[in-house]
Amino acid sequence: MGKITEDVAQLLAGVRRSGDFHVSGALEALAPGLQVEGVGPVALPLLKEQAERLVSVARQAPFGRGSETLVDTDVRRTWQIDSGQVSLTGRTWADTLETIVGRVAEGLSVEGQVSAELYKLLLYEEGGFFINHRDSEKRDGMFATLVISLPSVCAGGELVVSHNGREARLDLAVGDPSEVAFAAFYADCPHEVLPVVSGYKLSLIYNLWRPDASSRPMPPDYSRERDALATRLRNWSETGESEEAEVPDKLVYPLEHAYTPASLSFSMLKGQDAARAAVLAAAARDAECEGHLALLSVEEWGTAEYSGRYYGRGYEAPDDDFEAGEVEERSCELVALQSLDGSDPEFDSLPLNDAELAPPDALDDFDIEVEFHEATGNEGASFERSYQCAALVVWPRKHALRLINQGGLVVTLPHLVDLAERWEADGSEQTSPLLAEARELFGLMLDSWPRSVWEAARLGDQVSVLLSTLGRLEDDLGIEVFMRDVSAAGAYAKSHNKSIVAALALLPRPNAEAAVESIISGNVMRIPGACANLLALASMSELAFAPVVAAKCVLAALRDGTAEADCVVFDRTLQREGPGFVVDLLLGLGHADASLALEATDVVLARSGTFPMDAILVPAVADLSETTTIQTGAEAAIERLAEAVADHLSARVALPLAPPTDWKRDAEFRCRCQYCSELRRFLADPERETWSFSSRAGNRSHVEWTVRQSHADLDMETLRQGRPYTLVCTKNQASYERRVQQREQDLANLGRIDAKWDSTRPVSITDE
Repeated sequence: MGKITEDVAQLLAGVRRSGDFHVSGALEALAPGLQVEGVGPVALPLLKEQAERLVSVARQAPFGRGSETLVDTDVRRTWQIDSGQVSLTGRTWADTLETIVGRVAEGLSVEGQVSAELYKLLLYEEGGFFINHRDSEKRDGMFATLVISLPSVCAGGELVVSHNGREARLDLAVGDPSEVAFAAFYADCPHEVLPVVSGYKLSLIYNLWRPDASSRPMPPDYSRERDALATRLRNWSETGESEEAEVPDKLVYPLEHAYTPASLSFSMLKGQDAARAAVLAAAARDAECEGHLALLSVEEWGTAEYSGRYYGRGYEAPDDDFEAGEVEERSCELVALQSLDGSDPEFDSLPLNDAELAPPDALDDFDIEVEFHEATGNEGASFERSYQCAALVVWPRKHALRLINQGGLVVTLPHLVDLAERWEADGSEQTSPLLAEARELFGLMLDSWPRSVWEAARLGDQVSVLLSTLGRLEDDLGIEVFMRDVSAAGAYAKSHNKSIVAALALLPRPNAEAAVESIISGNVMRIPGACANLLALASMSELAFAPVVAAKCVLAALRDGTAEADCVVFDRTLQREGPGFVVDLLLGLGHADASLALEATDVVLARSGTFPMDAILVPAVADLSETTTIQTGAEAAIERLAEAVADHLSARVALPLAPPTDWKRDAEFRCRCQYCSELRRFLADPERETWSFSSRAGNRSHVEWTVRQSHADLDMETLRQGRPYTLVCTKNQASYERRVQQREQDLANLGRIDAKWDSTRPVSITDE
């Protein structure tokens, strides 16, 4: 016994319908009475004179390319006459057509009522042809095209139909008026009309469709194949593969024919596809497996190599001059799933693993259109290709949770919540199969949970849903395992903290403390702000705890990380955290151990480069002054920090403050060019208020840049009159106004500090 993918493919390969992808023949019957609007009755076999008259009322037949309808005689050289212009008469013609349709249905192995709808009358004159193409499905239920060749004298014009590596060359020429020839083929089969060598070829084109598309084509008796397939699927479901083999969660069997999303259904499967779907459906039911029909969508991107000649600049090389190289990215997805039993599928889409293909090389021989992109800039040539095919999908019912997990968190989380709700409604019994199913699903989710650091920040909501649902399921162990294997392992962010603290309340205190310690020790050097915040939230929550070991870990990172000369990255991380880090640090450490908070304050005050007074420490103390839940252990550390901040603010408030008494303004800049030297003299002149600088744009821009870089007290305006334009610089007292605003802010912060810590510090204000 081989791999499950190989065995299933081999068993299904033995399922073949009696029909084929095409059918053709000739029928001894009277040709119909043919009348064409603008021409009148047309004699058969077709005469040259009437052929020319038919051309006069016809139009060049178009062809489809994507969403476009085009006329190009290099692609299709055919005359067409719409069905509304054509009348077919004759007492026996209706019976003849019915006979032909019956033979076609039998030859294509299509069961149920089949209807034929006249679409066009086509005329090929000498040299007429149609290159290889596929027919579009022109109405609901259409599955095939029928060609009836009317009597005419011609040579060439053979119909070539291909499918799945096979090709049929059909000569439908008929000159006897008592005979008609016909051919039919499934609409997705590529086909072409070879050039007419001489004479005229006149054909009626019909769309074949099934009014009742609900009845499914049934295969012949394949009980042997069905039983063998059921046995193999049952073994896969019940015992799995050997330990050495990779066990696929599902099997994907691509079908032979092409289907559009609109035409994809079990009732519209063609030929061998229908037979194999029916056999697989029966075997799946016997083996306790689920079966679905789906569209397999594949997209690939990679490098390309140029193999053609040089065409000159500005010429876009044709795709034939490129060869596809190595595939660098590939996306495979199953979409538009339909259940075998007609019920609504649980999934809108599923990813595809190559190991799930049956057979493993099922996609190797697909005819794929490749789009090449020439090299631009430093990029090499590249290609992209995409293709889509229908496929049968089957998996054991026991694998249902694995399939749900393949859908990612967008599928698994709602399903886990639903299981929790159903378990609660069912009485919350520990022996309930719903609880067992929920815990099994959580185990699968844990194995596939995104572990990358960059993904962690965007998963805050998902972490919250998961942990709260585990709480509803009373799964304390699951909460601990998630925090140990996911959060502590680096898939953690500050946005997770509230949900983590809420979940910690469900654990025994020693277990909760151990979880916090593992998270902080695993992440503190990367995201110290998140770790300090976790300590602070825990201390202010109902838990009212902060593990000493975890607190010491945060302090060690702060002390050692900022002390090392090469820890520039860590310093920058702390600076980005801003005042919030200092607030969380002192609140969390203070609750764990007052001495730790005091030591942290000393480190923060000593690292003025990392924690600048005005940018971080002043707003941190301002925030702390508004905090109402400061633990006793943090008070001394916060007061020490507040005292240092107050000293800084008081010293600045005590500096003399008075508006300027003349027009002299201070500014420091290094440039010694003649224009900046003139600017420097202007700033130092107590009598001059304005300076007009007329020069070319580059010189004016240089002076403007110098003013902005030095923060000089100047307003600037460009007068766009005459040549060159004039830059007018007018002195102001912006520095004084900034100092006034700064003093007001400093006094307000001092007031908050004094009110919070009952300080009686005198404030000296000196104004000149």
